Amino acid sequence: MHESIQDCITAINRLRKERRAVILAHTYQPAEVQDIADYVDDSYGLSAKAAAVKDADLIVFCGVQFMAETAAILNPGRKVIMPDPSAGCPMADMITAEKLRAFKAKHPGAPVVCYVNSTAEVKAESDICCTSANAVKIVKSLGDAPEIIFVPDQFLGKFVEKQLGRRLLLWEGCCPIHHNLGSDCIARMKAEYPDAKVMVHPETPPDAQAAADYILSTGQMIELVKNTKDKRFLVGTEDGIIHALRKAAPHCDFILISPTLRCPNMKKTTLPKIRQALASGETVISVDPLIAAKAKKAIDAMLEVSRRP
Repeated sequence: MHESIQDCITAINRLRKERRAVILAHTYQPAEVQDIADYVDDSYGLSAKAAAVKDADLIVFCGVQFMAETAAILNPGRKVIMPDPSAGCPMADMITAEKLRAFKAKHPGAPVVCYVNSTAEVKAESDICCTSANAVKIVKSLGDAPEIIFVPDQFLGKFVEKQLGRRLLLWEGCCPIHHNLGSDCIARMKAEYPDAKVMVHPETPPDAQAAADYILSTGQMIELVKNTKDKRFLVGTEDGIIHALRKAAPHCDFILISPTLRCPNMKKTTLPKIRQALASGETVISVDPLIAAKAKKAIDAMLEVSRRP
C-alpha cells in the first residue's frame, strides 16, 4: 500500500522532532518540499541560516550538492544529509580545483571570487565567495585590485562588470537552465502580457537581462513583490520560485517566461526521500577537513562582507 502524502508529512514532522533536525529548502525546490521546510530561501539566505543554526543536531538540506557542502562546512559538529545526494549542479561541474589553479597561475596575485554554485574544492582555491544577491558588493569590497578572477558563472560575472564598470577575468561557465532564456522569448511573452513587469535572474544571458525590468536573485525577487504596486510579473528563473512568489504576494499574477526553466536536479527531492533520509540518517554530505578549512575562509569572508552596511 502506497503511503499517502499526509502520512508522509506526519512521519517527517515526527522524525524531525526525534532527530532534532532542521529542514532547509531552496526556492527552486518542489512546492510540497518548500511547505515542509523550516526555512526557504535563496543560496545566500540558506548559507547564512546554516551558519546560524544553534538548536539542531541534524541539517536536512533540500537543494543541490554544493549547497549541502556549504552547510556541512559551516557546521562541522553537525550531520548534514541530503534527501537525494545525486542532485548535482552542472554549473559547478564546469570548473575544477585543478582548472582554477591553472587559471590562477596565469594571473598571479589576482584575488578569486567564487560563486557559491561551485564545489568545496573550488571554494578552497578561492579568496572569497559570493551569491547572486551579493556578488556586486563582494567584488566591490576588493577595491582597486588590477585583476579579479570571477568563477564559474560568466553571466553573473558580466552583470557585475556592468554594475561596477570594470572588467573581470571570467570563467566560461553557466547555468544550462538559465542559459536558454533569451530576449526573443521575453519579447513574445511581453507581447502577450504588455502590462507585466519582467524580472530575471543574473545567471541569464546579457540579452535577457537587457530586456528585463529587474535583474534579481531569487531572494530579492521575493522581497520585491512583497511591497510592489505592480500586479503581474513575467518570471525568468527556475519554476520552483513561482510557488514562493505566490505565497509572498498572493495578490499578484506570476507567469513563468518559458517552460524550459526547470532544473531536473532541483526536482529530485521528494517528501518520501526526506522521510527516508530522516529515518536512516545515511545520505550524509561530508567534506575533507583540510578542504573544508580552506573553503570556510572564503565563505566566512563572504558572510563578513555581507554583514557590512
